[in-house]
Amino acid sequence: MSVHFDERSGIIPCKTPWGSWYQTMEEVFIEVNVPPGTSAKEIKCNLGSRQIDVCVKGREMIKGKLFGCTVEDEATWTLEDRKLIQIILMKSNREAGNCWLSLLEGQYCADPWVQDQMQKKLTLERFQRENPGFDFSGAEISGNFAGGGPDFSNLGK
Repeated sequence: MSVHFDERSGIIPCKTPWGSWYQTMEEVFIEVNVPPGTSAKEIKCNLGSRQIDVCVKGREMIKGKLFGCTVEDEATWTLEDRKLIQIILMKSNREAGNCWLSLLEGQYCADPWVQDQMQKKLTLERFQRENPGFDFSGAEISGNFAGGGPDFSNLGK
């Protein structure tokens, strides 16, 4: 069994007041820190294709319009060790060029360095998918990687 690209290459998190978020070509992961001992009954988590609303013990943690569109019926959330909410959103657009600049429109923006690192990671993930026999998990990339990196699809033609 091969190890998933992100497990080998690590993640590029964007820190927030309530936790962090990070992304792959296919998914957006949100980690919300909650008070230890929190029960699932104390959490209200509404996940729509363009909206998110997370409340813990009546306190709003995240609410607003998502930066990009997601597949609503594939969104999940779990409570880990009664202290961390893990939310997974499936992106509608699963191209390497679809690098979210923020979690919500105008909120929880990745700073320029984190954004740059996220885009590099998505580009390397794209290269890995296009070339399954190679391991890009520890590769460095420079140059034109914005928008998913260069298009090599016409090289063999």
